[in-house]
Amino acid sequence: MSWKESDVRSERIAFVVRARQGGCNMAALCREFGISRATGYKWLRRSLQVGSLAELEEHSRRPHRSPNQTPQWIEQRVEALRHRHGWGGRKLSDLLAQEGIILASSTVDRILKRRGLVQSGQRHRTARRRFERSRPMELVQMDFKGPYRLSGGGLCHPLSVLDDHSRYVLGLYALPSQRREGVENRLIDCFERHGVPEAMLMDHGVPWWSTTNGHGLTRLSVFLIRQGIDLIYGGIGHPQTQGKVERFHRTLSQALDHRGHPQSLAGFQGVLEAIREEYNQIRPHEALGDQRPAQRYRPSRRAYRPQPLEWEYPTGAELSRLNSAGCLYYRTRQYFVCEALAREQVRLERFEEKILVSYRQMHIREIDLETGRTTAVVRPVSHSKVSTMS
Repeated sequence: MSWKESDVRSERIAFVVRARQGGCNMAALCREFGISRATGYKWLRRSLQVGSLAELEEHSRRPHRSPNQTPQWIEQRVEALRHRHGWGGRKLSDLLAQEGIILASSTVDRILKRRGLVQSGQRHRTARRRFERSRPMELVQMDFKGPYRLSGGGLCHPLSVLDDHSRYVLGLYALPSQRREGVENRLIDCFERHGVPEAMLMDHGVPWWSTTNGHGLTRLSVFLIRQGIDLIYGGIGHPQTQGKVERFHRTLSQALDHRGHPQSLAGFQGVLEAIREEYNQIRPHEALGDQRPAQRYRPSRRAYRPQPLEWEYPTGAELSRLNSAGCLYYRTRQYFVCEALAREQVRLERFEEKILVSYRQMHIREIDLETGRTTAVVRPVSHSKVSTMS
């Protein structure tokens, strides 16, 4: 039992005085003060030991020695790694193990909490099982993050290119806009470094999708198709289709919040490179069994071709090359086909007084020779998966 709620120290002194006056029943006195007989006798003995009522204080239950207490230098190392990476106990425990410091993740969490480095109520999400491709560079996911406003004016649009199998970030680029030219140049750099993937997964956004052209073709998507890449587009309103790059973007946001947002495009690129290196080489990934993406990644054997080979249409097919505006000249007349296919070779299939224009295996446009009218053959945008086979 415990002391009554008024003033514990005063109650304690009053009890000792009454007990030492003699002539009282100890059991009845303990009941009166609401304590057990063991507690009563303890304080009576202590009063006789200390000799002064003023020194009747509760002794700390903390042991004089704590042989299992984490050394101060290890706690300082935990704090330093927390400040550097901003990670929680699980990932910091794994990182410490690489340095030969073995600490349970729960111990690291306690150190972080004791040093005020974890917000109250902060919780970690449980990793869920996700589907993945069977080998590196079989599928690459690509998406924009942001944009982030720069203090000197303008915006930064971080572009992420991530391998589906290993979660390895092939490229993380600070771009001033989402224009095709900038994206294409960065992808050329990426392909020259890592090789060309078999397929790429993207959303229905610029600059890799058009709502006006057949099959959503843009000049960037045609550039990718010419490299022999199958293009897959996620479902509209369903970012889960690109779950891995979306999850990376959450990590990217946390890393930028931890490091601070750079105020120039060049500064942003430097920070993105540091984040990419940490993510690929240092940070353990729960979905990979705490492996690093670099441990599972291998470059593609398919080399980038600055001048890709022409597509081989069936023998005897009628072919024509579109002009720089994506138009077809046929029998002295000009017909618009698709600006994304400027200077590309297309197949013409004549039926009655109409022509079906195809690019590789995709039907692009129907031309009515009598009226001169052309109609786009557009696959519904609502399809969650559109593959443009090379």
